[in-house]
Amino acid sequence: MRTTLNIPDELIKELHKFSNEKSKTKAISKAIKEYIRRKKVEHILSLSGKINIEYDWEKEEEKEIELEEKERKRNEKG
Repeated sequence: MRTTLNIPDELIKELHKFSNEKSKTKAISKAIKEYIRRKKVEHILSLSGKINIEYDWEKEEEKEIELEEKERKRNEKG
């Protein structure tokens, strides 16, 4: 999407310096993506203590190993 923005030159210069991008478009896109990623992380961290997840990773690993064994045996047969 084409957009016209009035961004101070000093801000763009600093963005170029830290983003290592050659074009303004790529530098701004990179900055926006990073901002969104950080906000998502902040949101997830804000849920700490509000959600109770009981996850038995050992049981999940056993299931995965069983499925891999079945798949391997199936591939050996046919």
